Amino acid sequence: MSFRITGLPAEPFEPLFSLSDVELAERGAVRRIADARQPGYPCRVSLTDSQPGDELILVNYEHHPVGSPYRMRFAIYVRKGEETYDRIDEVPEQLRCRTLAVRAFDRDAMMVGWELLEGRELEAAIERLFGDPRAAYLHIHFAAPGCYAARVERAG
Repeated sequence: MSFRITGLPAEPFEPLFSLSDVELAERGAVRRIADARQPGYPCRVSLTDSQPGDELILVNYEHHPVGSPYRMRFAIYVRKGEETYDRIDEVPEQLRCRTLAVRAFDRDAMMVGWELLEGRELEAAIERLFGDPRAAYLHIHFAAPGCYAARVERAG
């Protein structure tokens, strides 16, 4: 089964990088400079990890703006100057090296399936979850912190 993984659109986050720290705080966001932790801080736009010295914004983001009980928002990192990840049948390294929770939603944004797995097992989980004809799309979350990582749709 062919699948498409996408990061968040870059455009809504670009103006945040020109704001002062006070202005960011008024929006409930903070600026961070990446340290040397490995893996780095996960950018939700490019689906790549930060390198030491990278400028990041940590912001609360509504990643599932739906009219169901599964409406969700959480803290995410975005990195300055990134392009949106959008690939078919490719899994970014950022997802491969972490423990993930994958959730399947139907057309009414109701959860119809889920799996907890290591990122190296992601393709098999995508195939299993999309094996349910009710599954319209998947959301990937980083399992330990619970934050949103990426969206998966059927491709082709």
